[in-house]
Amino acid sequence: MAESVCRSLRDGALEGELAPTLTIKDSLASPFGFNVFSHILVQLSSQIVAGKSQSQGMVIVALSRSPSSYIDLLKMNGVDVESSKKWIHILDCYTDPLGWKDKTRKSGDITDPSNQILSSYKTVKDVNRLFSVICDLGRGLVGGSKSRFCVAIDSLSELLRHSSVQSVASLLSNLRSHEQISCIFGLLHSDLHEERAVAAVEYTSSMVASVDPFHHSVDGQGSNLGNSSRQNLTKGKFNVRSKRRNGRVRVTVISLIMFLRLFEMNV
Repeated sequence: MAESVCRSLRDGALEGELAPTLTIKDSLASPFGFNVFSHILVQLSSQIVAGKSQSQGMVIVALSRSPSSYIDLLKMNGVDVESSKKWIHILDCYTDPLGWKDKTRKSGDITDPSNQILSSYKTVKDVNRLFSVICDLGRGLVGGSKSRFCVAIDSLSELLRHSSVQSVASLLSNLRSHEQISCIFGLLHSDLHEERAVAAVEYTSSMVASVDPFHHSVDGQGSNLGNSSRQNLTKGKFNVRSKRRNGRVRVTVISLIMFLRLFEMNV
């Protein structure tokens, strides 16, 4: 059931088990993956602030969107960003690729108060170093005890652009087995990769979700997604494949709007 997806991410890793990992797939035919990613990001953030999640902090790896867009997203949805430096850190792999802003800040020309929750990372292809940076940031939020944090990666596709399939799969596996990580979720644009790359990412995930939009007309032709994206989103189907402890795979298909409601109810 959809409740298990929400509960798995909220409740996190059981003692001695790997952290639950959700890969959200989208494509040109169904470009709604980021809607689901954003919704989960907001809801988990709210649960962290309210103390209702195993995670006590969150590290966002921003590869496809600017860090400011996530700050705005949280503010717009009523999440307490004022206390964000206590529970969230955004690893900026998106802006300032040449380091121009860093030089300007050092000269004293720009003062950015959001720096308290931001740090930049420009060598994305070095996934071993990226793993270390993510873990260090998470420990900085929750401490070095048994407290846990979650990891959100907004574009696994960007990682696959810069690094090999084996390296990205190894990164996800290492994150899953880290004792202080409670859950991981990330977005993959499946159209951009070969089947073996998609399969490798899916293999390292305990849950794989995709969105099928509602865009079929009576004559069998697809409707204009650009003109009806909101209707397609609310009437779409949310497909989840979950790996069970006995090795079997469970497939669940529900309406996307029902999934969003279930997550908001903190089931």
